Amino acid sequence: MTPFNFAKVPPLYLGQGKLQLLPQLMQSFGRGERLRVLWVTGKHSLQKSGQEATVEGLLGEGGEVVGRLVCDREPTTELIDHWCAIYRPQQIHLVVGIGGGSVIDAGKALSAMLPHNNSIFDHLEGVGKGIPHSGVKVPYLAIPTTSGTGSEATKNAVISQVGLQGYKKSLRHENLVPDGVIIDGDLLMSCPPEITAPCGMDAFTQLLEPYLSPTASPLSDALAWSGLKIISRNLLKACGEGSQDPEVRESMAYGSFLSGVALANAGLGIVHALASPLGGYFPIPHGVICGTLMAAAVRVNWQALQRRDPQHPAVAKMAKLGQWMSQDAGKPPAYYCDFLVQELENWTEQLKIPRLGEYGLTEADLGRILAQTTNRNNPIALNREEIQELLGSRL
Repeated sequence: MTPFNFAKVPPLYLGQGKLQLLPQLMQSFGRGERLRVLWVTGKHSLQKSGQEATVEGLLGEGGEVVGRLVCDREPTTELIDHWCAIYRPQQIHLVVGIGGGSVIDAGKALSAMLPHNNSIFDHLEGVGKGIPHSGVKVPYLAIPTTSGTGSEATKNAVISQVGLQGYKKSLRHENLVPDGVIIDGDLLMSCPPEITAPCGMDAFTQLLEPYLSPTASPLSDALAWSGLKIISRNLLKACGEGSQDPEVRESMAYGSFLSGVALANAGLGIVHALASPLGGYFPIPHGVICGTLMAAAVRVNWQALQRRDPQHPAVAKMAKLGQWMSQDAGKPPAYYCDFLVQELENWTEQLKIPRLGEYGLTEADLGRILAQTTNRNNPIALNREEIQELLGSRL
């Protein structure tokens, strides 16, 4: 067996009613004093789920709530620095993030920066001062209300700044993996289809890219495969007739959690390579970028593999997934790979995933996006023309 490493995975509490464990988990971080808690939420998710009062009561049972912050967009350097300046003097003992991927990232960033007096920008990869984070943090509990980014399982917090000098970069350290994750179906069912769809496509992308990655291991493959199977069976349900079924929602959240574990251990491919500059230059939600590019990326990868490396191990993996999704037996691998591409394209249309042009991207912008895009952990090295074809097909 080829040697490999495997990253830290947070403790997970999944199932209806698991939210009730919150006070118990909070108190495990106590130091013989009243726990001072800062929590971060989205703008509406708790109100829509009818769980706001319940969460407030549970937080109050577990400690003293010092403040509540609302994160209604992807966190920026300025936002995290501002919040830290306010709450750093208040000796926060625990941060709790309850919301979508942006909320989970914001909570993780606060947890990382509250014990320090400098800007988070100093630690952002590729744009900051290159100062490694020490790993000293405030303990952090993550409670997702959407199923997409997998941030609840990773060691990085993504910070964005949109504009001509924009960036989408990570603060990263092994210790930043959340200290506990609660996934409760009662918190997930209020997520509307227009958010559920791109988030679910993002999670699927974050499972498929590590599964096809050249740095995959048998362990990352096993987890990615588990997530791919469960999301492929539940994504359309979660956006339609199963949206109020807690088992469907928890299945999606399970897949999302596994996507975070998979990407942390096997990396991401061309879709996420494009997502970084796209999200920095244009106000496009991360889930939309991944959702709109996924099928096109699989098509371009499959075509490149056929032309240049038809025996590549990724072909067998694509065929395995295509066979699972088609439920057809006895067909050649090419049939299943073609089926996979077609099915993902069908999802993109059925779920009405927006095109990039709806956010202002034009052909004139492709050059600067391509200039900042690498193949990362893509199964095959795509050339500039192939990447441009992929991106241009979703304008």
